Amino acid sequence: MRLHYLLFVFLLWVFTAASQAFSADPSDASAPSGTVVERTDVTMSVKGPVVVDYDWTGPYIGAHLGYLWGSSDWSAHGTGGGGPLTGSLDFFKGFDFSKGTGSFFGGFEAGYNYMLPSRLVFGAEADVSFPNSIRGSQRFSSPAVDQESFTDTVEYSGTMRGRIGYALNKWLLYGTGGFVWSFDQFSRAQLARTPPGETAIAGTTELAKRWRTGWTLGAGVEFAFTPNWTARFEYLFTDFGASSITFPAGAQQFRSDLAVHETRLGLNYKFGDATSNVPATEPAAPESNNWSIRSQSTYLNQYAPGFREPYRGPNSLISKSGRETWDATLYAGVRLWQGAEVWVNPEIDQGFGLSETLGVAGFPSGEAYKVGANYPYARLQRMFIRQTLGLGDEIEKSESAVNQFDGSRPANRLVLTFGKFAVPDIFDTNKYAHDARKDFMNWSLIDTGTFDYAADAWGYTYGTALEWYQDHWALRCGVFDLSIVPNSMRLDPRFDQFQLVFEIERRHDLWGEPGKIALTEFLSRGRMGRYNDAVRFAQLMGGPADIAAVRRYTSRGGIGVNVEQQVLTDLGLFARAGLASGDVEPYEFTDIDRTIAAGLSLSGKLWTRPDDTVGIAGVVNGISTAHRVFLNAGGLGILVGDGKLPHPSREYIVEAYYNVHIWREVSATVDLQRIVNPGYNRDRGPVWIPGFRLHAEF
Repeated sequence: MRLHYLLFVFLLWVFTAASQAFSADPSDASAPSGTVVERTDVTMSVKGPVVVDYDWTGPYIGAHLGYLWGSSDWSAHGTGGGGPLTGSLDFFKGFDFSKGTGSFFGGFEAGYNYMLPSRLVFGAEADVSFPNSIRGSQRFSSPAVDQESFTDTVEYSGTMRGRIGYALNKWLLYGTGGFVWSFDQFSRAQLARTPPGETAIAGTTELAKRWRTGWTLGAGVEFAFTPNWTARFEYLFTDFGASSITFPAGAQQFRSDLAVHETRLGLNYKFGDATSNVPATEPAAPESNNWSIRSQSTYLNQYAPGFREPYRGPNSLISKSGRETWDATLYAGVRLWQGAEVWVNPEIDQGFGLSETLGVAGFPSGEAYKVGANYPYARLQRMFIRQTLGLGDEIEKSESAVNQFDGSRPANRLVLTFGKFAVPDIFDTNKYAHDARKDFMNWSLIDTGTFDYAADAWGYTYGTALEWYQDHWALRCGVFDLSIVPNSMRLDPRFDQFQLVFEIERRHDLWGEPGKIALTEFLSRGRMGRYNDAVRFAQLMGGPADIAAVRRYTSRGGIGVNVEQQVLTDLGLFARAGLASGDVEPYEFTDIDRTIAAGLSLSGKLWTRPDDTVGIAGVVNGISTAHRVFLNAGGLGILVGDGKLPHPSREYIVEAYYNVHIWREVSATVDLQRIVNPGYNRDRGPVWIPGFRLHAEF
């Protein structure tokens, strides 16, 4: 918990500094002679003559993304005697596109540079990094231990380094070195029989956690592309030193070292005036409409107080429990050529949803993934290319937004998006209920509950989407990769299982106020189970219904309608309704076969708080008869399954929130949800779920 708050405070510091930079007055007399600074919501542009002498002196903060490879040599001795065993762990993992895993990491840094008149630069820096999958594992056997495995996993790490370099105006060449640390989890698993002198039976896994310390040495190059923003590339060789671990049940002591190579890309914000007043004729820095850098950080905490629960199943909501999530995302984009953009969104995630993100079909937190973690970890959530082709001369304004450039675009256009992204980035969007970081939190309010969109356990997938905008109409279609099995962390690497999505949208003015209505349809083709087959198989074999036992290649479809309407300048409403096949299991999203939702969103202008927002909405979720019989037979869905369902009913959810604007792009939200019949079970609940959210962005 303390780590989460410290990270959020650190990021808040970053965002505050960035906000100050972006809000600088171009006419400010303190601005260097010969420069013009323009404010945008995306980044800062510099026009006109650029000064020659860039001053690297000053504090800075920033973020980095890197890749790592290396190895660990280990030896093991029996605690009661016996000769040593030796081996080596390989820590390099290539990027797996289907899993989104590899030996990469992301993190944050802060430091200070001082430049001498000779242009020598001395500095000090501290950083912390969070891995995606930095681990090594080896299986081995011997007559003394039979078969076992040894695994070393880096949970997080950091450095404290000095820097010395030489400045070539806006370029800095430097060497670096210093102290390094890591926090590792070690595990020993007994894979076969219990050897003499041990108590570890087959299947036993022992865990131990240790700190490592060591040294690092490297070099890098850094470039100042605006007066306050720099980008860097660096290489580090790191020796984490050796650590000893004793596993009592296995009667063994392991000693292992760890040495790795790292390459890093970094982005830093430098405080203060970085330029002198010497005129020059160097080329201007890149224009802001050619690149974009945004970021966000969100902390969300929810609690489920005590409620009626006469029994509990594997997928039940647990009373008197609280959970939190935290994430930080970088949105980086570059224009490639006319109409073409590439976007990359690395993210650091941590935390769990209530009851491990189980127990309610309309789950209360859209910030909670189906995969939880005690320690922060890095993911590349989005990596895509977008190509826009104009279909006429009419131009409309393009507002600055996440993964969207500020400026203008053709009003009538074709847009092709290819790569990894979230299907709801393009389909089923709604102005008033679509972002769990800013508005409603409940899954079945921010998206249509029956929209079983293709995704891994984090909500992202690979695919292609084509959008056609013509006057007041928009047509969208897309094909996307399903996960390898329903509700999986891994996408199908062969694209053998896929989903087609179609949407038609009509924008309109109603009594002078803008609005839209959209119809979305999906069709999934993959290995899914039918509820009736699972129940019959359970009756034949005995035991609870198991949907995985009856999966075969089949189809599942659904349709939804999505309405948004501005009623007054500060008041808007939304409504959603959806229906999906009720005889086949949902593949990715959640256990909802039919849904209807509606709500209101009101800005605080009426009470002189124009940047505040209050919202209230309700949703009713339901399932088919076959789905109810399956759950009553002990079946488990994606999120629900109390072991039985003798008294089924619909799930009724009401949510209300107040989002308070604190300062610049920092806001806090108090939220309250009432869930009646969680998991469609009248025997359990109702439950009130209060929540708190803290969000910052620039």
